[in-house]
Amino acid sequence: MQNIKLTMAYDGTDFSGWQIQPGQPTVQGAISDVLENLTQQRLQIQGAGRTDAGVHAAGQVANFKTEAELSADEFQRAFNALLPESIRIVAAEHVPPDFHARWNAVAKTYRYRIFRGRVVSPFLWRYVQHDPFPLDFDVMAEAARKFEGQHDFTSFAASTGSEDEDRDRTMTRVIYRSEMTRVACEDLPGSAEEWVYTVRGKSFLRYMVRKIVGTLVDVGRGKLQPENIAELFEMRDRSKSGPTMPPQGLCLAEVEYPDTPGHDGSQ
Repeated sequence: MQNIKLTMAYDGTDFSGWQIQPGQPTVQGAISDVLENLTQQRLQIQGAGRTDAGVHAAGQVANFKTEAELSADEFQRAFNALLPESIRIVAAEHVPPDFHARWNAVAKTYRYRIFRGRVVSPFLWRYVQHDPFPLDFDVMAEAARKFEGQHDFTSFAASTGSEDEDRDRTMTRVIYRSEMTRVACEDLPGSAEEWVYTVRGKSFLRYMVRKIVGTLVDVGRGKLQPENIAELFEMRDRSKSGPTMPPQGLCLAEVEYPDTPGHDGSQ
């Protein structure tokens, strides 16, 4: 029995998220179908996280166990030959039997891109949220840093749809890095740029990153102040924070494991 770790990138536009859903196109479903074709078995694929409908990934990780004799390189070539071009396996490798893509992850990094030019390029619109209206970058950057550390993120997460699950789940999360940066779009005319929110943490609640970005945009518009972030943590009321931003600006950039190059333990 071999355990295969996959690192993948995908354009989430045409998928109803990562996790298999009956009658819906999903990334996990597409990979499972190809794997069944290759092994003649319906095997379990464990993902590091569940990206939602329309959310992209540059470094999603999954693993599966199989008795098939194909090597990791052969699996990678076969997947990329049979998967839709919107999903690519960028790496495949053998890992120890106890490796689990979700439970062994020590950190995840997400990025949310806000395009600040007047007109979005047709080559960018799938991957950014367009906001050409007045925003104060400096106060947004100040507010972003307020999310670092350990906090109760009830105000920044969506309901599961079940009162019992909402009551029982742990809402405390640890954020190692939370920052806004400016990136010039050199291939576009004028002074177009992107504002990129980057957040790195151990784990995330559903819609958490998109709610954080929506709150930062409210700060940028003057509806909230950076000092209000601490108050929102205390309120534990998702109706008081900013809106949930659209999915296309969000990308799962990286999943880290104890042996990830450059990983420093906890930070």
